Amino acid sequence: MATAPQTEGRTVAHYATDMLIGGRAVAGRGDPVTVINPSTGLETIRFAGASIDQFKQAIEEARTAADKGDWAALSPVERVTILRRFMTALSIRADAMKALLVTETGCPVGSPALYAQLASPVQTINAMLDLYLRLPEIEENPLTLEERVNPLGTVVQSVRRHVPIGVVAAISAYNFPMYINLWKIMPALAAGNVVILRPSPLTPLSALAMVEVAIETGLPAGVLSILAEQGAEGALLMTTDPAVDMITFTGSSDVGAKVMAQGAPTMKRVQLELGGKSAQIFLPDRVEAAYAAAATVCLAHAGQGCVLGTRVFVPEEKKAEVIAAMKASLENVRLGDSDDPATVMGPVISAAQVARCERYVELAVQAGATVALGGKRVDRQGFYFEPTILDVPNNKNPAAQDEIFGPVIAVIGYRDVDHAIEMANDSRFGLSGYVHGKDARQALAVAKRIRSGTVNVNCFMMSGNASSGGHKMSGIGRERGVEGIRIYQEMQVLNFAN
Repeated sequence: MATAPQTEGRTVAHYATDMLIGGRAVAGRGDPVTVINPSTGLETIRFAGASIDQFKQAIEEARTAADKGDWAALSPVERVTILRRFMTALSIRADAMKALLVTETGCPVGSPALYAQLASPVQTINAMLDLYLRLPEIEENPLTLEERVNPLGTVVQSVRRHVPIGVVAAISAYNFPMYINLWKIMPALAAGNVVILRPSPLTPLSALAMVEVAIETGLPAGVLSILAEQGAEGALLMTTDPAVDMITFTGSSDVGAKVMAQGAPTMKRVQLELGGKSAQIFLPDRVEAAYAAAATVCLAHAGQGCVLGTRVFVPEEKKAEVIAAMKASLENVRLGDSDDPATVMGPVISAAQVARCERYVELAVQAGATVALGGKRVDRQGFYFEPTILDVPNNKNPAAQDEIFGPVIAVIGYRDVDHAIEMANDSRFGLSGYVHGKDARQALAVAKRIRSGTVNVNCFMMSGNASSGGHKMSGIGRERGVEGIRIYQEMQVLNFAN
């Protein structure tokens, strides 16, 4: 049973805590889930999470729904019509959902990053549904004329069908929970699969708020299940149960590697969107744009974004000038509660994340870095860390090699463009990257040499029509775009003669 929250005077009625299993809203029967407001460090709500038996039930219901095939048997237009009702019902609840996300994630109500918490995913999902309807379900294989008509005069045809995989287990991260949840649920459902969603234990409320939406939308029983838990027992079952056909996971590279190993014995399809340590290369003709880079990273949900350009490469002779300008941009930033419209930078998600930021600053300094600004936890209730600029001597520094996931940026000098590219690629990650230059041809030439799943030249784009995904330890597979739909489909080749 949910207990009354201790923050902001809200009542339990503002928080949906039921799970979605078999098309019904049911109370959890497992260990309690405690949601902490990162702005205050106090308990927002405590409620019973899903038991392992409820996870087993959800998997059984999903397997039954997938094997029965009623959802997959609907036409693409019929499925999309139902999913659009889902998105409309979600949009109607936008104000309540924003308030929930502000409390749950610590993203400031006045921050531009809040757009990516709800409005952006709603917009891009609708674009994705349009894209899905434009994709062919059947494509002809390019047989030669000799293959099409055999010596006996038989006409042979060969086509590729894109069919649902089956049961998809979706496990999401905490930083942009609605965005991540929807970008797993919607393309998988559109493609005819059934989905079991297990949100991050740190931000489960926005996922559970969709239980009512799913029921109101009329999704068939078992097509979508949503279960929250405090630990990882249910998630482990989702990644190992033979009844599950695919895993889609967003989180750290270390956990992603474990998820991949857990799914390997049953040969599950995997889509992994993992960690990043994205490089921003400011070419000599655009170095003045580097002055804003620290604020762009630190003020974007307190640096809690896997695609943020946390390694900033600038010409060595301009490094001191750039750092001085960066300091000026962040020295008077207002830190505070996420529900205060005047707050510019909010908290990180947890006390553990504060400690991680603190530890990496210490490691960076031990390896030769200098703290140009910040570098400390903030002495106030809640989980706050100062916006931090590190003057880093080289790319081997821990602050340049490891994902910190907080408001910490490393500024590194380069001798020439080749040196900048070499350091940018000297990383086990390859999720995103940025090149800034007035000479568009040169900037594009540099971008093509970056080993990363996405590279942005003088821009940043998030679109339902353009996919993203990681190279190296940043993941496998793509989200959004054509590839982000096709990954939820198997290919079947049909050869037939008349």
